[in-house]
Amino acid sequence: MSSVRVLRMGPAPRNDRAAAGSGVAVPVGHQVLCAEGSAPERVVAYVERDLPPGGIPAYRSARSSGARSLVLWADEHRRERLATLVTVSAGSGVATYQVLGAHGELIGTLVREKALRGRGLRTRWTVAPAGGQEAVGFKGRVFWWCVWWLLSPVQTLIIVLSLLSGDGDAARGPRRIVWRAGGQVPLEFRSKDDTVHLHAPGYDWRLGAALVAVLRTFDSWLLGNEWDDKKE
Repeated sequence: MSSVRVLRMGPAPRNDRAAAGSGVAVPVGHQVLCAEGSAPERVVAYVERDLPPGGIPAYRSARSSGARSLVLWADEHRRERLATLVTVSAGSGVATYQVLGAHGELIGTLVREKALRGRGLRTRWTVAPAGGQEAVGFKGRVFWWCVWWLLSPVQTLIIVLSLLSGDGDAARGPRRIVWRAGGQVPLEFRSKDDTVHLHAPGYDWRLGAALVAVLRTFDSWLLGNEWDDKKE
């Protein structure tokens, strides 16, 4: 029986000052790590924005419509491209992304339908591996969203306490996503530790890595900590 692969994204250790002083490009600032079975967690990719011709201002302007463009590198110095996430379409609360391999081959497709703008009251994520069955997941459980809305009269206090504690979980609502396909659960996103769990052995880990990276770009507007929305 295949073990579950657990993917998470975090900051990559780097020395920006040393890189700037040497005249070389600053190393990639974020990495994706994978844990599988009893094996130690290891870095499988480095991830950053894939900037359009207009640079950071153009990227930040486009992302307001849901557009995203990310690249996965094999190393922090960008010597080998592993995969790229590109936006096929974005607008009216619905965005479609493709994850492409190093040679442009399709790895999978992701679709995000914003709550109340797509086909439901919760944000809907569809993951379709190339040649495989699509899986559908919804952000948060209905029960916890009901609790969330029942607490709406005291949301101001919750937001203030979240800001003071530096933890936006309480203020940003339920975030867990469980994808289902044909009665199975091929993958899930656990909000407690911001990890994507690949249960289905046929899933390309690059699709999981791109998924955890793009999910984190919709992290928390309240705390302003979405990693791809930086001004530099």
